[in-house]
Amino acid sequence: MLLDSNIIIYAAEPGYEAIRDFIAENDPVTSVVCKVEVLGYHKLSFANRRRLEELFQVLPVLPVSEEVVEWAISLRQERKMSLGDALIAGTALSYGLKIATANIRDYEWIDGLEIINPLAA
Repeated sequence: MLLDSNIIIYAAEPGYEAIRDFIAENDPVTSVVCKVEVLGYHKLSFANRRRLEELFQVLPVLPVSEEVVEWAISLRQERKMSLGDALIAGTALSYGLKIATANIRDYEWIDGLEIINPLAA
C-alpha cells in the first residue's frame, strides 16, 4: 500500500494511533515525492522533522521511474492535477499498489486506482 503524504503526517502526530495501526497492518511503502512533500514543509518543527526522518529510514521509498513519469503525464493530460499528485498516483499505478490517503477527491477519478481513506475507517 502506498502512503500519501497526508497519511504519513497524521501518523507522526499524537492521537492518531489508529492510523499507525493501519499502517503497520498493511505493508506500507511511499513515494520519493511524498518524502519531499513531508520533509520539505517549511514550518516543520525540529522534533517532528526528526520523527519523520526516522520513519523514512524504515519505510520503503519508491523512486520516480520512467514508467511513473509516463503515468503522471497521462494523468495530467486527462485532467488538471498537481505534479505531486500525478507522480504519487503514477507511482501507485506503476507498482500496482492501493493508495492510502485522506484526500480522496484528488484521486477518485483515476480508473484502476484503488483508494483507501484510513481516517474514515
